Amino acid sequence: MTDHPLRVLIVGAGIGGLALGQALVAAGGVDVRIAERNPDAAAWLDGYRLNINPDGSRALHRCLPTPLWEAFVATSPTPPGGISFRTEQLRELFTVTREDMIRGSTDPADGQYGVSRRVLRTLLLTGLEDRIRFAAEFERYTVAADGTVTAHFADGAAIAADVLVGADGANSRVRRQYLPHAERVPADAGGIGARLPLDDGTRAWLPRPLTEGMTLVMPPSGPASMFTSAFPGRDALTAAISDGVGLDGRGLDQDTLLDHSDDYVLWSVIADPRVLPDDAADGRALRDAALDLTRGWSPALRRLIADSDPASTGVMRFRHSTLVGPWTSTIVTLLGDAIHNMPPVGGLGANSALRDAAALADQLLAARDGAPLVPAIATYEAQMRDWGYAAVRRSLANSRRATSSSPVARRAGRAALRVRGALRRRPRQPRHATVRA
Repeated sequence: MTDHPLRVLIVGAGIGGLALGQALVAAGGVDVRIAERNPDAAAWLDGYRLNINPDGSRALHRCLPTPLWEAFVATSPTPPGGISFRTEQLRELFTVTREDMIRGSTDPADGQYGVSRRVLRTLLLTGLEDRIRFAAEFERYTVAADGTVTAHFADGAAIAADVLVGADGANSRVRRQYLPHAERVPADAGGIGARLPLDDGTRAWLPRPLTEGMTLVMPPSGPASMFTSAFPGRDALTAAISDGVGLDGRGLDQDTLLDHSDDYVLWSVIADPRVLPDDAADGRALRDAALDLTRGWSPALRRLIADSDPASTGVMRFRHSTLVGPWTSTIVTLLGDAIHNMPPVGGLGANSALRDAAALADQLLAARDGAPLVPAIATYEAQMRDWGYAAVRRSLANSRRATSSSPVARRAGRAALRVRGALRRRPRQPRHATVRA
């Protein structure tokens, strides 16, 4: 037994690392420290909004103290749509509705949300300010004979802990030292993406499915597919914040929750990276390349691309984690993109990181209460590999389907979705009673 609380050092103050910190601090009895290489919180508050699915929502509910959870629900619009699979002419193949996703639950913890990155990260930071050390660039760790671990930083600082958690993203330095064979490798897909403002003008010509949820466009052949995601709700968010979200006593200036981004539709044309422009291409050249990849598609889809601001357009080369076999657990562990990074096709990355945070918190709290520490971490890692690696495989399968050049495979996939859609629309036949003699 030691004469101090369980000491947990989290390297990386992204969504997963902060969620873990919230869960441990709220439970008490754990000395939590977070090291972040960015100079301050503002360095990563902005960015694209996120789709939080029911798995991620349940994990957030587990990690956040009640006031922060209630603030999250109040400030996170619920998109009316789910995910719709459509042809390149926008004919419906199959739709997974929001009701399908939440399975009819009325519990907010089972919800699906379109979340402002600024709001989510601001809430996750609340109450952790004195536990985060910014401008802390992790370099390496050492393990002492007494079973503790010390993290060493570029400025010469060193922090000792009982557990080191690498939550430092896809290029994790913790992973590089701990599991050097778990490399990130290029995926057979990439994308050109941008966003179009969602306002009265664009709503007038955008088809309704493109304004309410997620859409995966699957042409019968060709080198590309397309993914779109609508992020409405800024007015609802602003109204919720102005009405108050119960955070006055937590030292949070509610104005910092305001998302200054207008509502928008995010789109990405997904293709074999060999047909994508050079990374140095400007926004207009990227937009023109996306239009070239979508020749003959619905005019609305092509206008979605053409009317987007070139300044918001970028090219992505997808990469993913290699799925390594089980390793011998120690007092060093990993979560989120640090161990199961995946292509952004399906929106599973952030949700998987949140699941990791909730599961790791449960095991570390069990160790706080007397359970053996390393076996507790081993239990978490087995769970994390299960859903984290499944998410990587699913994202890679989505990418392969999106970039397949085989007309046979494309048409087979579309036919299967049509069958699923037809079965869903077919009215149920009444069952005939069986008469027993």
